[in-house]
Amino acid sequence: MIEIKGLTKKFNGLTAVDNVSFNVGKGELLGLLGPNGAGKTTIINMLSTLIRPTSGSATLNGYDILNERDEVRNNIGIVFQIPALDNQLTGMENLTFHAMMYGLSKAERKKRINELLELVDLSDRADTLVYKYSGGMMRRLELARGLIHKPKVLFLDEPTLGLDAQTRHVIWDYIKKLNHREKVTIILTTHYMDEADFLCDRVAIIDNGKIIALDQPSKLKDSLGGGTITVETESGKVDKMIKLLNFKWLNKIKQRGNNLILNVSKGESRIPLIVNSANKCGVKLKSVSLRKPTLEDVFIHFTGKAIHDEEMSNTERLRMRFMRGGMHGRA
Repeated sequence: MIEIKGLTKKFNGLTAVDNVSFNVGKGELLGLLGPNGAGKTTIINMLSTLIRPTSGSATLNGYDILNERDEVRNNIGIVFQIPALDNQLTGMENLTFHAMMYGLSKAERKKRINELLELVDLSDRADTLVYKYSGGMMRRLELARGLIHKPKVLFLDEPTLGLDAQTRHVIWDYIKKLNHREKVTIILTTHYMDEADFLCDRVAIIDNGKIIALDQPSKLKDSLGGGTITVETESGKVDKMIKLLNFKWLNKIKQRGNNLILNVSKGESRIPLIVNSANKCGVKLKSVSLRKPTLEDVFIHFTGKAIHDEEMSNTERLRMRFMRGGMHGRA
């Protein structure tokens, strides 16, 4: 559905996107994961023809983003970071206006709007002014609006930025449902690890404008090993326990007091072997715990740093001002 080769964007000498290449399959949900300023939004802006790349090329559903801009735009829907709804119109009026802009006939508009309102559970609020919507309701309406013309690709730029945790999880469920029911290819940007892990078929980790890792979330985590097992032994038995742990799948051992921290592959299946070895040799274990790698661990592994939630950005301030305090957990 999308083919990208050497895409680069520079602003006044600053390289925002640096020689990026990747493909996105039909119906795939791909996440661009990285901190603010990593280049995620710039990639979407180039693919959606909002800005021109400095170099490189890309096609979307076979159309070139430089030479066939109108065809590209007819094939995409976008949900921006900052809400772009008219909050003095009803939900129905917002969708109707957008459908008219795309040239849908009156019969097509009615059918499509009713389908999408039902899909995002807003049929009963269709005639309510948008300024009375909660933050989650606004986001769902924006998702519906982005799909009104049946695009092949939907871009979601930080789709849950500024929403509370409960509402974020509800929006995730709607994104999954849209992806499956509408069979639309989705690219979303996010700096939330849990969001990328839950939603995405594949994740591209982006830092300083470069893609430094791209794979399924599970495979990215597995690349760091099967996890870390912490074994707490009875006092004075640590050295004996270390001698017992002569396994090929044991990558590394660290000792902290009476605790052994083991880096292993296939962590779940290794715990019984560790416990059995200790029992056979009379070593009493006080506790055994497993911690599996997370996408945060993967990001730190590839970049040497963590993604920290920064102070509220101007974008988030604008979003919250637009929503007029209607984001109190209601989705």
